[in-house]
Amino acid sequence: MEFRILISALIVLLGLSACTKEVKIDIPGYEEQLVIDGKIETGQPPIVLISKTKDIYSPTSLDSFLNGFQSGAVVTVSNGTDTVVLDEICSDNLPPGTEQIAADLFGISVAELAEYHLCAYTSFNTAIWGEVGKTYSLNVQFEGNTYTSSTTILPPTALDSVFWKEDQDPDPGYGFSYANLTDPLGTFDNYMWEVKRINMVDGEPKDANFTKTYSPVFNDEFFSGKTIEFYYENPMSWQDQGVDNKNKGYYKIGDSVVIKFSKLDKAVFDFYERKYMQLGTSGNPFASPTTIPSNITGGALGVWAGISPSFDTLYCQP
Repeated sequence: MEFRILISALIVLLGLSACTKEVKIDIPGYEEQLVIDGKIETGQPPIVLISKTKDIYSPTSLDSFLNGFQSGAVVTVSNGTDTVVLDEICSDNLPPGTEQIAADLFGISVAELAEYHLCAYTSFNTAIWGEVGKTYSLNVQFEGNTYTSSTTILPPTALDSVFWKEDQDPDPGYGFSYANLTDPLGTFDNYMWEVKRINMVDGEPKDANFTKTYSPVFNDEFFSGKTIEFYYENPMSWQDQGVDNKNKGYYKIGDSVVIKFSKLDKAVFDFYERKYMQLGTSGNPFASPTTIPSNITGGALGVWAGISPSFDTLYCQP
């Protein structure tokens, strides 16, 4: 009996080994592409950053990222009436008093800004600054190639109200930020949520820049024309070493929060939705591959984004 079991087991193993097949995967080689990251907001100048993609297998560091920004492009923006060539402004040749503005643009400190040669394209000509209802065309000429795009600054939709509500799980005095929104009827609307705390710490606001939450964009596919209540977490707390793990994601009682609630056109929404979906699943081996769409034509990656924000201040009090 044992002999028969042994023979059967050997037959099964031989059968399995006969079914194996060597699989070879042809991984495409790395091809460098231009990346254009541009935006224009209501009442603000256009800002365009130009960089190049990095090989996924190359070493990653802040130096390699910041040194990837490109200079020497000719960048033009038109609103249908005025056409302006943007000025190239670099970190080692800034007009006096603009250091903090440039640091905020690149998301680094003023001290770090002085260590790099970083360039962006913008204009102090207010004729080309963002206005609600206008469409802005972008033209980038770089290394013999031309890249184009267009985006519209839509009429903003303001929040009805904002409030803070204490949660029951963490320590007392912690909660989420809530909002009520009445969505316009008859239009397909796309939104983005950003925040920063303005509590004063050593004479300065606690957060210098706006930060996007874990999933900062959404649309009205399921609530068009209706009033909804929703909430968001505190994205700044995740990197705050002074906050206990059980309190991360919450605002603390006494926080003052500026909420930047923006309207986006469809192409810009599609870019941000896929981008943050990819960031949210990064490192997950079971996640489906995500292709991030671009509204840039000519072969470049990135986005040219028209943004129309409204602002509210949330005081975290019961």
